[in-house]
Parts: sequence; structure tokens; C-alpha cells
Amino acid sequence: MDSITLPYVPHYVAAPPTKENLEYADLAIIDISKASSEEGCAALAIEIKEALLNLGFFYVVNHGYSQTQTARMFDIADVPFSAVTDDEKQIYASTRKQDGMLQGYTSVQYTDIDGRVRDQLEQYCIVRDVTQRRHPEALLPLLPEIQEFSTHNYFNVLYPILRLIARSLELPEDTLLNKHVFDAVGETAVRFIKYYPRTEEEEAKTNNVWLKGHTDFGSVTILWSQPVAALQIQTREGEWRWIRHMENALVVNVGDAMDFLTGGYYKGTIHRVVQPAVDQRDYTRLGVFYFAIPNDDIKLVPMVESPVLQRVGIQRRCEDSEAPTMEQWRKARTMAYGLSKLKSGKEKGVEEEIIHGVVIKHYN
Repeated sequence: MDSITLPYVPHYVAAPPTKENLEYADLAIIDISKASSEEGCAALAIEIKEALLNLGFFYVVNHGYSQTQTARMFDIADVPFSAVTDDEKQIYASTRKQDGMLQGYTSVQYTDIDGRVRDQLEQYCIVRDVTQRRHPEALLPLLPEIQEFSTHNYFNVLYPILRLIARSLELPEDTLLNKHVFDAVGETAVRFIKYYPRTEEEEAKTNNVWLKGHTDFGSVTILWSQPVAALQIQTREGEWRWIRHMENALVVNVGDAMDFLTGGYYKGTIHRVVQPAVDQRDYTRLGVFYFAIPNDDIKLVPMVESPVLQRVGIQRRCEDSEAPTMEQWRKARTMAYGLSKLKSGKEKGVEEEIIHGVVIKHYN
């Protein structure tokens, strides 16, 4: 788009990068531009395989958006929160509690963190086709850019990643693409999420945890890196490590759906959001995400035709006959999150719930 024609959007002022000395995860950096050649694909498939088996998170660079375009998208991401009244937000509220649909607003204090403290984040969710649902007045002139951004995430980021994951499993490169068709029925979406600072009393009651440790319910999550240090991942050894901000990079991880489809080979990594670094605690944390999920009608069973999975063995999360479809899984996870009564698990600091016969863990 010609910048001269773009509608005015107030600039979102993000926190400066933290100067604290934090224990960061050493994530692999995937140059996705190399996927344009056969030689590059072969090398990247190995790199992504190692990254997913190691920490389960990795950076993506050279994804096709300039720093200016990325900054513009963060400005747009703040509009649903800063330029829309609370009354108007209610008009466009999601129906996640009623039917598991995330489109629209999820309000502040929606989820219960520990029985005493509600969350301090709100989100706005827009599925791939931005015309599928009505939007607040302030967003209407920005919908073409959001649609372009969504399309870019699919074709220039998700598309090559899915090809590379299939290749790493020695499957035809379109195997996962066929399960993630761009215009198929599903809820792959752009989500804007804004976290607000909390009181010292709230921090003390929750041990500084803003969002409990969890896995994502979809297949691939793409987070556009932002400077507030608050995201942590749990290593295979059970240690928490911070995710370092990398300018104009993407932070990518896989979730439950990929775990199901790969028979436990590529597991979703536990991650959480905690109180930011000391020098960033007076700032809001604005997130720009692309949550990819398979088509709604995909049954979440292992891709047993993979020679790799045949060699290493398949760890099913449930019997194939009882496996949910993506629609059933996403709706059940969405409706339950933050509202279901969790039970203490066998591990210290871990709570559990059962969804479609599968144990879901939440880490405090």
C-alpha cells in the first residue's frame, strides 16, 4: 500500500528494551527467505526440526515486512483498545463462553488466575476474512491493512513453515498445507492482545504470573516480537527462560494440534507471561499474533504415513477413534480456559483439567 493513502493512526509508544540481565532462552534463528530455493529448504527443514525438538520455539527473520510496516501494524493493534469505548467494545464482544468463538473482544478480567485475582489483559480477534464479522467504527478504515497482514502471515510465513515441517517428517511438502487451507472453515486469526500493569497486591497473590503456563491449542503460533520482556518458556529440564526481543523478528512455536498430528514428536512448549522486567513495569505490553489452526474438519490423529514417526514411534494423546476434530478441540479449549475448575496435578505447581479425554496442564 502507498503510505500516502494510509489512514492516520496514533503512534503506539512501546517500552524501551530492558537493560536487565535476564536468563534468556537460546532460540534458533530461521531465515525464512532461504525457503525459496531447494538447497535452502533442505537446510531449513533440519534447522526447524532441531529447534522444535530442542526448545520448541524459534525466531523467524527476513519474513518480508519492513520495520516500518511492522511498526505500523503495532499502531493499528492498539486502536481496538485505545480508540474504542467500553460500551462499544461490549457490542463486539466474543461469544467464547457460549460457543467457543473467539472473534471480537475478550474483556479485561475475563479469566480467573488463582481464585482471587482476575487477569489484566484484553484482546481483539479477527479471522482471516475480515468481512466475516462487524467491527468497531475506528477499525473500519484499517481493515484493508489488517487483511493484507493476515494474508502475508499465511502465505509468507505459515506456508513455508508448514512445508518445512512436513519435509522434516519426510512427508510431501503439501501434507500440512492441505490441512491448513487459506479459505477453509476455521478460526485461524490475527489477534491483538494488550496487557496492563497490575498492583503490587495482585502481583504478590499470583507470584507475578500474568498468564499461567500453558500450550497453545492450535498448530503454529506467530508472535511479532515486541520489547516488553514478559514471555517465558519452560525448557525440557523444567527451567523457565525469558524470550529476548529481536527487532522485526517473529517468535514461532507449535501447539496442541501439531502435537496431535505428529504423534507427540513435535510437542507444544509450555510458556507463560509474567510481570515484566523492573525497568518496563510501568508500560503496557501490546502483542500482535497470528494463531494458525488446521481446517475445522481435520481429525486430530497422527500422520502415520510419516517415515520419521514410524521410526521414532507414535505417542497418541488419545485413541484415534476418540480423537476430536479441530473444531471440537478449539471450541472446548476456548470455552474452558480461565473458567473451568482446575484440579491439582501430581507435579508441584501444576493444575489439570480433562478435555475430550486429554489431560491439559496449567503451570503456576
